[in-house]
This record gives sequence, structure tokens and C-alpha cells, in this order.
Amino acid sequence: MALAFDEYGRPFIILKEQEQKTRLRGIKAQKANISAEKVIARVLRTSLGPKGMDKMLQSPDGNVTITNDGATILEHMDVDNQITKLMVELSQSQDYEIGDGTTGVVVMAGALLEQAERLLERGIHPIRIAEGYEMASRIAVEHLEHIVQKFDFGPINIELLVQTCMTTLSSKIVNRCKRPLAEISVKAVLSVADLERKDVNLDLIKVEGKVGGKLEDTELVYGITVDKDMSHPQMPKKIEDAKMAILTCPFEPPKPKTKHKVDIDTVEKFQTLRQQEQKYFDDMVQKCNDVGATLVICQWGFDDEANHLLMPRNLPAVRWVGGVELELIAIATGGRIVPRFQELTPEKLGRAGLVREKSFGTTKDKMLYIEHCANSRAVTIFIRGGNKMMIEETKRSIHDALCGQESHSQQFYCLWWWISRDFLLNCCRGRCR
Repeated sequence: MALAFDEYGRPFIILKEQEQKTRLRGIKAQKANISAEKVIARVLRTSLGPKGMDKMLQSPDGNVTITNDGATILEHMDVDNQITKLMVELSQSQDYEIGDGTTGVVVMAGALLEQAERLLERGIHPIRIAEGYEMASRIAVEHLEHIVQKFDFGPINIELLVQTCMTTLSSKIVNRCKRPLAEISVKAVLSVADLERKDVNLDLIKVEGKVGGKLEDTELVYGITVDKDMSHPQMPKKIEDAKMAILTCPFEPPKPKTKHKVDIDTVEKFQTLRQQEQKYFDDMVQKCNDVGATLVICQWGFDDEANHLLMPRNLPAVRWVGGVELELIAIATGGRIVPRFQELTPEKLGRAGLVREKSFGTTKDKMLYIEHCANSRAVTIFIRGGNKMMIEETKRSIHDALCGQESHSQQFYCLWWWISRDFLLNCCRGRCR
């Protein structure tokens, strides 16, 4: 490859032996596409099933991930071939639609294409092969409808759902604790599920983890856990029948949006400014007390002076709570997020039976538990593990277990067939070259 310039000074690249390079067409292009997909299928094949092995993946910045989840493996792989990119999208679509089976769908697509390669060598047209797979998918759907079995379950009869979750967790690194984790997953889904509409909103299930402890210490919290503590160390660590004011406005005096300068040259001016700020803060605290709030959860922070003034006024507070967590707290407690103190009313307060601060072992890590909420449908799965890598893999395993209950096996296998058929049709027509 060389760089040259034309008579107008514009650069162009000269490729050596360009005339010897040809574009693949026909059966050669189809076999090249199939061979590229077979490489991906062979990589994931060893991580499929209960005896599947985990893959160790290293990112460019040095982070190490150990997992056997197909979508995670393909997401961390650096691929440049168009067929391999199509397989990554195939696994991601399976993860978005069903939540589980991301490895199996890629392996099955590879098996279908391996059989298609043999048919191509025998001279069968790719369109006929695709039509044959389409006929096979219809037969598979009819057979699944014939052999399907329905079973009843409820808040008490959960054994069949637990067995389903245990099947999902058997191929994960957490299989030694698959029974307690399966029971936690089933109870979490039943807590948020609408059995009459047969609908499950998985957004109401928060999966949180913290390093330390054993995997057996994983628990289901019927409420919300926040990775925060009380803003002042002398505030009460346990509040019963809490009435929470959920605020997105800070406990601070208003600040001008433009640059400003205050000249204080006497003690009287400083005292006046300090009294004015304290009066402004007292008005905010008084508004919270007037509506009956016993706990304030604020999205923004407040300075140490405001934190010091909250303590003698008997108003516990939590600061720097994230927006997503704030929404979950509002859903769980039945409260409303208030953007201004003037809009704070008793009807907008969230209610919880117990709010407690919990410490972990000899470390200084603390978390806030909001339990016995007014809307008990929001729950939290709190995962413990020896390191961050173990917690992340447990989160992925719990996600597969939760989605495995939401989806039906019939939809699962039909999606396998239809996605593989569409992929085979596009590949064998030579569109991906």
C-alpha cells in the first residue's frame, strides 16, 4: 500500500496486487459465511449445559470477567466480521426477548448452518434449504403444542417454579446454592407478578450486591435497599412507621446561576448573612415537620452546616440518593417525588413500616433497609459474595432465573427456530459477504 497525489494535490491510496483480489461469490461466499459462524459456535459450545466451562475474558483496560453467559461472552468479544456481528445481535435479541438461552441459540444456529453446508455441497439451492427449515419450524411448533403440559402454581405451591429455576441455575457458577437462590427468585417474581393478567414487571425487582460475606447470605428484602446511611452519625438508626419526604431539591439556600460576589467587611454583616441562611434552612425543616415527615430522602446533597442543623430538629435525613433508587422508593412506599418544598403535602409522603441502617461485619459499609412498605410489590434481591466478580456473575444468573419464570418454554424454542431460520435465509442468499 502506497500513498500518492494527483495533479490537484488530492491524496489517494495505491493497493498492491489489487487486480489479484476478487470478491467471493456464489457457493464460496456462502461457505465463508458459514465457516465464520461455526467459529463462534465452537467457542460457545464448550460453555453450554450443566457441565459447561466458564470463559475468562479480559477487556482492553485490564478488567477480567469470568462467565458462561453467551450474551456476555459475545459482548466482550472484539469481532470485525459481519457474520460474527450478526451472531452477537442474535444472542442479544434472545436476551432482550426471553432473558435466557443466549448460548443455546448461537450453538443451535451453528448446528443448522453446519447441516446446511452439507446440503449446499450436494447442489441444493439455498432458497430450498431455507424453505426446508421453515417447514421444520412449523412442525416443531405443532409438536410443542402437542406435548405441552400446563401446571398450576400460586403463592403456596411454588415447587414446580423452583424446579424450573434450579434447571436454569444448574449451568451457572452458583449451582452449589441453586436451591436457595431459586426459592428467592420465585418469591421475588410472585411478589411483583399480576397473576390475573399473567404479567410480570421485572423493573420492580432490584438486584443489589455488596462484597463480603458468603453466597449463602443472599437474602430477599421485601422493600428497597439503598447503599447509603444516615447523613449524621447521631441520627437514629431505626425508624418505625416512617413517613418519608422524597425530595429532589437540596437543603441549601438558593444560589444565583450567574457569578456573584458578596463583600463582608464587618461582623454585623456576617451575623446578618448567617442568620438569614439559618432562617431559610429553618423554614425548609419546618415545612417538612408540618406535613408530618419523620425521614427525608434527598437526591442532592447538603453541606455540613445544614447537616448539623438537622440533628437538633429531630429530622433524620439521607442524602445523595440516585434517581433510579428514588423512583423505586417512591413506587414501594406509595409516595410522590417532590421537586420544591412549597409542593410538599401530607398526601405525597411515602410510608414504610420500618427503616433501619445495617452494618456489615467489621467493615464500615452500611446500607439502608426500607421494609414493610405501603406497596409491597417492590422487592430487592441482596447478593453477597467474596469479590466483585462473583457478585456480577450471580447477578447474571439471577437475571436468567427471573426471566426463565416469565417466559414459557414454547415461546423459548419457537424463537430458537425462527431466529435461526431468518439468519440462515439471509446468510445462504449471500447477503452477508
